[in-house]
Amino acid sequence: MSVTRRGVMKGGAVGAMSIAMAGSLDAIFQTSAVADTGEAHGYGPLVPDPKGVLDLPEGFTYKELSVEGDTIAEGVRVPGRHDAMGTFQTGNGNELLLVRNHEQTSSGIKPVADEELWYDPAAFGGTTTLTVRGGDELRSQYISLAGTSTNCAGGVTPWGTWLTCEETEGFSGETKSHGWVFEVDPWGRRTKPEPLKEMGRFAHEAVCVDPHTLTAYLTEDASGPFGMFYRFRPRAHRGDYHAYMQGGRLEVGYVRDVPDLSLIDEPGTKLHARWKAIPDKYATQTSIREQFGDEITRTQKLEGCWWGHGKVWFAASFARKRDGAARDNQGQVWTYDPQKNEFELQLIFKTGSRFDSPDNITVSPYGGGVIIAEDGDGEQHLVGTTKDNKPFAFARNAANGSEFCGVTFSPDGRTLYANRQSGPGVTFAITGPWEKIRG
Repeated sequence: MSVTRRGVMKGGAVGAMSIAMAGSLDAIFQTSAVADTGEAHGYGPLVPDPKGVLDLPEGFTYKELSVEGDTIAEGVRVPGRHDAMGTFQTGNGNELLLVRNHEQTSSGIKPVADEELWYDPAAFGGTTTLTVRGGDELRSQYISLAGTSTNCAGGVTPWGTWLTCEETEGFSGETKSHGWVFEVDPWGRRTKPEPLKEMGRFAHEAVCVDPHTLTAYLTEDASGPFGMFYRFRPRAHRGDYHAYMQGGRLEVGYVRDVPDLSLIDEPGTKLHARWKAIPDKYATQTSIREQFGDEITRTQKLEGCWWGHGKVWFAASFARKRDGAARDNQGQVWTYDPQKNEFELQLIFKTGSRFDSPDNITVSPYGGGVIIAEDGDGEQHLVGTTKDNKPFAFARNAANGSEFCGVTFSPDGRTLYANRQSGPGVTFAITGPWEKIRG
């Protein structure tokens, strides 16, 4: 039975602690809840980059692969606002494919692609596919989807495709509806600019897929009211390209008596999940999040999610009471365990913590933790965690204040890819002694 300081009890039974006690208990739990500020964990202190681009621990190096504005072909340039990415094996020696989102809406470097890859001519978002050899040698790149909008995060599928998500419900000048998930074939053979409407129309952030059941889990970054956590259970029993076009059941997750995940601030707290069907997944008249009242659990800034260790890992970037959140924090990392049907708070950054605003997230093959892309105030880091959820700085943007995003490992785990979103946008390939992580 899991009980929080706020008196929330697993299954929604009677609370064991009163709200009046919460203040004193905050002080008791403060040490375990606040992010570690030292460098005793992870890979050691960051070494200043003499080029002023990317600070990394000793032994790690980076290479810039693809920069906003680079020429791809005559009249074709790399779009801006690099965001989420996924990697895919090719079966061709040490080559891999890297699919990258571009979070452009109605301005920026417009993707130029063949007509069969265009969805809405008024939209400036889309994806780029890079062929990379030896971890950090760019061999080629091309626009793999165009005419979508605000392609923020996404996710890989067990059958080897990329799901790119639109973090919008529409914009001025659009010629087609927006707020959908699209599927990109990394090899470019089957990609069609067709929205996967069965996965719902809302301000999508990220998606990850349970490889055993093919259930997709989706996050929503929205306000007025705040966004929600979803799952899509497809009719298809085997995964292949556009398996999700066959339909399925879209549901929203919630925890009884927990209207806002910011109420939970004790790492290790476990909450029993419940699921409710969505009346109108296409949001034809009313946005999905407005189709529910106070019975649904919401969060101010649900961001990246990734599948790993049999669970969904997802981030809530921050919560601010002045914006309508229940409590203040600088970010949370949660897991959802489908086998136990249970949410668990893994990590929280409280006010005054060294790190803030976790955004894109990926599960690390080293140490059992995650790598988080920071999108907050002040310095921007890639934040790693140990298997015991101790956070540490893995990288620092030494060039400007742009956020990090797009964190993902190569299939062999030897290279971490990450983006600086702007100033200009750039994709990094980072290598080094990954096995030397200190717990």
